[in-house]
Amino acid sequence: MEFKHKPVMLNECIEGLDIKPDGIYVDGTLGGAGHSTEIVKRLSQNGKLIGIDRDEEALMAAREKLKNFSNVEYVHDNHDNIKKILNRLDIQKVDGILLDLGVSSYQLDERNRGFSYLGENNLDMRMDKTQRLSAKELVNSYSEEDLANIIYEYGEERFSRRIAKNICEQRKIKEIETTKELVEIIEKSIPKSKQNDGHPAKRTFQAIRIEVNNEIKPLYNTIKDSIDCLKPGGRICVITFHSLEDRAVKNAFIDAIGKCTCPSDLPYCVCGAKKLGKIIARKPIIASKEEQEENSRSKSAKLRIFEKM
Repeated sequence: MEFKHKPVMLNECIEGLDIKPDGIYVDGTLGGAGHSTEIVKRLSQNGKLIGIDRDEEALMAAREKLKNFSNVEYVHDNHDNIKKILNRLDIQKVDGILLDLGVSSYQLDERNRGFSYLGENNLDMRMDKTQRLSAKELVNSYSEEDLANIIYEYGEERFSRRIAKNICEQRKIKEIETTKELVEIIEKSIPKSKQNDGHPAKRTFQAIRIEVNNEIKPLYNTIKDSIDCLKPGGRICVITFHSLEDRAVKNAFIDAIGKCTCPSDLPYCVCGAKKLGKIIARKPIIASKEEQEENSRSKSAKLRIFEKM
């Protein structure tokens, strides 16, 4: 299929990875292979790209897009398991890792996956369709309190309690099955005067998707594991799309540069801070004004880069 979304901050990621032609690189969020296409173009036959995605359909599409390249390894798994994946492939360390977090362009383009609040589709939102928990099950089984907490924490939605209450009221009458049904509940839960900051369902859909796919809780450890998997001089580039993701990445990077957390009055360090490398660019990189105008998805994107010592 043809992808409607361009890869976010493509040039910045390629520059940030500082690609060595004979190196081994990991795209932990292969998706539509937008970033990977440019990575593999820069590799020699001695180089290798490992493309990881938990979405089997995305892997199939990426395999078709990269069919002319023989040095690509496709892995159906979660980037959270990067250490186990590399161990299975008998690879000790890699030269670079890219993580483009959140919902992929491929999944956005496939409306029937239920990630979009536009149109009417089954409530699904599973990045990995082999897992049990879907958005439909979550919406129809979580307690009102749990729903409210998730929508507030992961969506930063101020009307989370009202939305959760109305979801629970509606599901007593009939099981909520489609994205349209959920959107209608959200729209009636938010006062019309407050529905002027993008689509009213945007934050709630984000929150449900994050919970369904467990996107935040493992992220800090995933970043630390990824840094462990880098060779000296290797780099990891991470693109985030909201503050919760960015905070986890930022904290992992700060801890990896060995920031001492001991009280200032102690004569020596006892916290065991260990310097693993350096952060490239003190502030996160954002998309150019031109890219933000061309690709709305890039507006909230932040790129952070870390180099292993």
